[in-house]
Amino acid sequence: MAKLSDEQITISLSKIPGWYLKNGAIERLVSFASFREALEFVNRVGEYSEAANHHPDIDIRYNNVRLALTTHDVRGLTGKDFALAQRINQIVSAKVELVD
Repeated sequence: MAKLSDEQITISLSKIPGWYLKNGAIERLVSFASFREALEFVNRVGEYSEAANHHPDIDIRYNNVRLALTTHDVRGLTGKDFALAQRINQIVSAKVELVD
């Protein structure tokens, strides 16, 4: 997959609410009501990431999850990063339901 130009990044970033550019990656911070909800969210992101064979950097701090995406193979951002960000936004929008 080809590395995106600055213009392509700007256009793609405008299509994924909640994400911002930082240190050559796109990042998003998502907050939940509890640590358990944060973990459930991370597990759902992990399942999709495995299927897509594209994995975000994930940092969990109690009920806050910070995700960072970049394509390490090209040392920059590609369409894979923005596709995964869109999927993550769908997971966030679904308001993660917990299963006991």
